[in-house]
Amino acid sequence: MASNKILVIDDTTVVRVKVREMLPPGNFEVLEAKDGLEGLNFIRQEKLSLIMLDFLLPKMSGWDVFQQVQAHPDLRKIPLVIMSGRKEEVTEKITEPFEYFEFLGKPFDQKQLIGAIKSAMTKAKLPRPEPVFAAASTVKNNAATTATVTNGAVATASVTTTAVVANTEVNSTSAVEVQALHEKIDKMQAEIEGLKKQLAQVVTFIKQKIK
Repeated sequence: MASNKILVIDDTTVVRVKVREMLPPGNFEVLEAKDGLEGLNFIRQEKLSLIMLDFLLPKMSGWDVFQQVQAHPDLRKIPLVIMSGRKEEVTEKITEPFEYFEFLGKPFDQKQLIGAIKSAMTKAKLPRPEPVFAAASTVKNNAATTATVTNGAVATASVTTTAVVANTEVNSTSAVEVQALHEKIDKMQAEIEGLKKQLAQVVTFIKQKIK
């Protein structure tokens, strides 16, 4: 039984047969998938040595399959060749240079196929940073907990800040009001003293008239 398995995911039978016939004889087995969903199932279930992925596929696109593969630490280590008749369809989603997989334009000959496979195997060995897809998946799995903790922290901070501001405002307002009240009292006392003087003058004047 072959120890190396190559998966060809393409919705065109001619392409799948062409790849099989172009591959040199050796200790490997060629698996075929006619759509993205079937191909992804193979990727998850089989121990593969190489994936050849058409970018435009029914049921699940090659782009979606690519994202699923990149989101899994073990699956993204598998050498990958992406195939397409229009390279711009790939570069719209994935910018060049293609660091961790090889691109193979359609149609292709045997030399181009073998070259792409060798290049994909070399690129698969390169160290790479944690992909965005995997990071997003991790965040998604912990979203509820993170949101709860974050919201709680923000809410607590918000309440604390509001309380401090409110207390400051109350204290500030109270001080201003007290000061204003003292000023009003002083003014009223001054007015009362003035009225008392006026009243005393009036009383004196009346007494003088009565005499």
